[in-house]
Amino acid sequence: MPTEWSEGIFLCDLADEPELSEELSAVFGQLKKTPPDKLPHVVLNFGGVSYMNSSQIAALLRLRKLLAEAAPPKQLVLAALQDEVWSVLLLTGLDKVFQVSPDTMTALARVQLDGADGTGSA
Repeated sequence: MPTEWSEGIFLCDLADEPELSEELSAVFGQLKKTPPDKLPHVVLNFGGVSYMNSSQIAALLRLRKLLAEAAPPKQLVLAALQDEVWSVLLLTGLDKVFQVSPDTMTALARVQLDGADGTGSA
């Protein structure tokens, strides 16, 4: 489950299957219950993930869409991607769709700084 890192920011540490699909579903389910004007920014730590399949990519896209439709739009940042996962994003062109940070601390700082101007987007 995601943990509230600070007010308005959820951080979720992910691991390989079977936990990855379960965690992505849990994050989506929890956010789906939240009113659109109360949705947090989300940082996903992929440091423990070495493989992603099409179902997990679809879950990420659903999560991104949910956050983008919030009022104001919220950020989804993927952090600490291993080479295998980064390769999947590059091959599918999703490196241009998702915000990516080299580590979780950079991702959290980015969300905080971008959110400070009130836009909620990078």
